[in-house]
Amino acid sequence: MKSTNLTWHEATVAKQDRRNQNGHGSCVLWFTGLSGSGKSTIANAVSNELFRQGIDEYVLDGDNIRHGLNRDLGFSDADRTENIRRIGEVAKLFVDSGKIVTTAFISPFRSDRDQVRALFEEGEFIEIYIDCPIEECERRDPKKLYQKARKGEIKDFTGIHSPYEAPEKPELTIASHELTVSEAVEKILTFLEEKHII
Repeated sequence: MKSTNLTWHEATVAKQDRRNQNGHGSCVLWFTGLSGSGKSTIANAVSNELFRQGIDEYVLDGDNIRHGLNRDLGFSDADRTENIRRIGEVAKLFVDSGKIVTTAFISPFRSDRDQVRALFEEGEFIEIYIDCPIEECERRDPKKLYQKARKGEIKDFTGIHSPYEAPEKPELTIASHELTVSEAVEKILTFLEEKHII
């Protein structure tokens, strides 16, 4: 049962105070794409470069979150939606804390990503579509998930049994089958500089 006796408590230190102290903006870099497209690899490479530059950052990775916060969720449509809802709320806390948070989640449904976007102020939610043909994702298949899905060992697998709805107007599209990881990182950092986030 949901409690109705709740009141939002305003923090003494505001988001802008933290940004001012950090010397940079805060936002969520929401990486979305098929399994094997390169989301986690690129997200971590961006995070590493931001860290190297002295920028407060953190990575929320899909598999890692399912080991803890979301370990009670499966892969049904309802569980996928709840998975993304929780991540959106956690990402918002990181943005409020003045950090740049990168999230690497398939997040296959547009409506779920749109609901997360609605949590943020204008310019704080940066959707990055890691565009990679499913054939290339299957060829890479670092976790052998496509192979297992084709054999029927994994159910509700995105791209095989469950749909992936590509973003219609992402802030950035990274063709990971055409760019190196370094080129992808450079493109993302240039975007952050142009938006005066870093």
